[in-house]
Amino acid sequence: MQISGHPSGPWTTAVEIVVPVKNEEHDLGPNIRRLREFLDTAFPFPAEVCIADNGSTDATYEIGALLAVELPGVRVVRLEQSGRGRALKKVWSESAADVLAYMDVDLSTNLNALLPLVAPLFAGHSDVAIGTRLSNGSRVVRRPKREFISRSYNLLLRATLSAHFSDAQCGFKAIRADVAQQLLPLIEDTSWFFDTELLVLAEKAGLRIHEVPVDWVDDLDSRVAIAKTVGEDLRGIARLWRNLGRGRIDLEPVRQAFGRPRILDPRTALAARVLRFCAIGVLSTAAYALLYLVLRQGMPAQVANVLALLVTAVGNTALNRRVTFGVRGLENRWRHQLRGLVTFGIGWSLTASSLWLLHTAVAAPHQAVEITVLTLANLAATVVRFSLFQTWVFDDDAPTLPTFEPPAVLDQTRSN
Repeated sequence: MQISGHPSGPWTTAVEIVVPVKNEEHDLGPNIRRLREFLDTAFPFPAEVCIADNGSTDATYEIGALLAVELPGVRVVRLEQSGRGRALKKVWSESAADVLAYMDVDLSTNLNALLPLVAPLFAGHSDVAIGTRLSNGSRVVRRPKREFISRSYNLLLRATLSAHFSDAQCGFKAIRADVAQQLLPLIEDTSWFFDTELLVLAEKAGLRIHEVPVDWVDDLDSRVAIAKTVGEDLRGIARLWRNLGRGRIDLEPVRQAFGRPRILDPRTALAARVLRFCAIGVLSTAAYALLYLVLRQGMPAQVANVLALLVTAVGNTALNRRVTFGVRGLENRWRHQLRGLVTFGIGWSLTASSLWLLHTAVAAPHQAVEITVLTLANLAATVVRFSLFQTWVFDDDAPTLPTFEPPAVLDQTRSN
C-alpha cells in the first residue's frame, strides 16, 4: 500500500472523507478540487480528504498524488486489489479522525447534505448516518431502470433481513470512529455489498442510524456492472441471513460498548411474532367462516365471501397492528387500514378464484365443501399477508411507488 500527501503536522482532522476510486483519471482532479473548496469555505469542521485508489490501471493514482501535493488536507492511498469495501475498511481502520465518511467521486450527492450527515454523529445522537434518495424530502434525478433496481433492492432487504433503513446503496455515508472500530472487523464483504452489511449489522446491534434526504443527480458515466453487482448482492444477502440466523455474528460486544438495549435473538423474536399472527389468523378465520354462513343464507356465495372478508380484514389489521407488531396510538391508523385492505384484496382474489373453480367443477356444492375450499384459500393467503404486514403495512418508512422528477429538476439540482 502506498500513501502520499501532506503530513498531519498542524492539520487536525475531525472528519475524514474517503473517496474510493478506480480508473477515474478524468473526474478525479476537478471533483476533488471542488470537494476541497467546499470543505475550506462552507464546512465548519476540520476535514481531510483521502483518495483511496483501489486497483486502478490508468493514471488515477498519479493524478491523486499530484492533488495531494497541491492541496492541503488531501492525501492518497494506493491499494493494489480492487474493491470499494476493501478500500473503505482499510482507510477507516487506520484513520485518526473522530468521524469517518465517504462519498462517490462523481459527487452525485449535493455537498450541502454533508453537515446534516455528520452533525448528529458529533452530537452523540446517532452512530451511523446515511444519505437517502428514497425519502419524501429527497430530490433525485436518475434513469427509471436505476430507480426500479434501487427500490426493489431495498424492499428485498426489508423482506429478508428486516432492515428499516431506506437506502442501502447511496454513496454518501458516515460513521463515528469508535463505532467503526467495533463493526469493521465483523464485515466480510470487500466490494459493493460492504455498505449493506455495515448498515444491517449496525441495526441488529441496536445502533442508531440517522438518515438525511439528499439532492442527487445520476451519473450518466457510471461504470457499475449492474448484473454482476446484483448477483453479488443476492449472495451477500443470503450469506448474511444465514450467519445472523445461526448466531455466527456476535453483536453483543457492540451493544455493550455503546449501552444499547439488549439484542433479542432474531429467531425467537420472529417466532413470537409468527405465533401471535397465527393466533389472530385462527380467530379471524373462525369469525370469517361464521359470518360467511350467516350472510350466505340470504345472498350469493361471492357477495357473502367479499363482505365476510372485508369485515374480518378490518378487525384482523387492527389486532395485528396492536398485538403482533406493537403499534399503538391513532397516528397512521387509517394508512395501516388502507394498506391492510390491499392484503384483503389478495385474500379476496384467492378465495374468489377458489369459489369460481369450485362452482365450475361442481354445479351445486355443499356448503361444507365451500367452507373447506375457502379455508384452504385463506391459509394460502396468510403467508402472503404476513410478509406484507412485516415489510410494508405497518412500516411507515417503507419506500413508496417510484416517482420520477421532470427534466426541469435536473437544472435546479445542479444549480444547488
